Amino acid sequence: MSVPSHVFDQTVAALFAPVGPFLEGDEVSEIMINGHKEIYVERSGRLYLTGSRFASEHALMSALRNLSQFVGRELNPRQPILEARLPDGSRVEAIIPPAASSGPVVCIRRFRRKQLTLNRLVELGTITRDVGVLLRAILTRRDNVIVAGGSGSGKTSLLNVLASLAPDDERVVVIEDSQELQLGLSHVVHLEAQPADVRGRGGVTIRELLRATLRMRPDRIVIGEIRGGEALDLIQAMTSGHRGCLSTVHATLPFDTLSRLETMALMSDVHVPLNVLRPQIASAVDTIVQVSRCPDGSRYVTHVTEVLGYDPENGYRINHLFERPTESGRRE
Repeated sequence: MSVPSHVFDQTVAALFAPVGPFLEGDEVSEIMINGHKEIYVERSGRLYLTGSRFASEHALMSALRNLSQFVGRELNPRQPILEARLPDGSRVEAIIPPAASSGPVVCIRRFRRKQLTLNRLVELGTITRDVGVLLRAILTRRDNVIVAGGSGSGKTSLLNVLASLAPDDERVVVIEDSQELQLGLSHVVHLEAQPADVRGRGGVTIRELLRATLRMRPDRIVIGEIRGGEALDLIQAMTSGHRGCLSTVHATLPFDTLSRLETMALMSDVHVPLNVLRPQIASAVDTIVQVSRCPDGSRYVTHVTEVLGYDPENGYRINHLFERPTESGRRE
């Protein structure tokens, strides 16, 4: 029997009361619970230790076990990792003992209520006005775009902004591990990967969803993040006529992004020789948008790079349409 949503909301609010104040507004982007005594929050890219705490480890474990029951996931010493969402859409990742030897560890990625726009990114200093014009042109001409950056650099937020620039009459299919993207367009289909149960049944991967999506007449495909063998399927889709695809990758520089795509494509169960794969990647990816988080917590687009092709002798040919100068005036 399913639990009424209002009961879910009230119960979760009560059990997670110590972090309740941080779930309001858009000031806090991440909540990190390191055992029941220590709660950090991220504001404007910087971490702050709060005075909040759970009454005991039992109280924190009770909150997590109740959340796992509401979302229909196992959480116990044999299944110590929980992926879930709070009622407001915030994403929860939790690890409990014995996998977390110092006590339950929880990270809550906040669900942003106020949607970012290109103009807002200009106001924040994340991009310049000229880069905003360039990014809009790239989306208009239906480039296949990879947003790359390190952990916490703002890849998903930027992906949301870029995907939201798609024309309102297009059918956009969004594939994610956990739903975060909110595009504000008329015709959006959200698909979400599912973990298998304790018996290994019922799991649905990003790769399986991508393959199914290709038969669902998408105008654009947006994948929240590429992590494995689905990279090869996306590359094949990009090179077979599916224009305007967007995704994110963990990488520190545009050239590293192409190398990461190689590595993940090789994780597929389909063997493709490197001398065949590399030209396909160069043909598939039109533009790489690189983001970075600075030591003071600010986030910037550091590169907008076009991929021009692949030369067997010299490797990938790229051209930086934009490079953000460092404080010394040099290009990053």
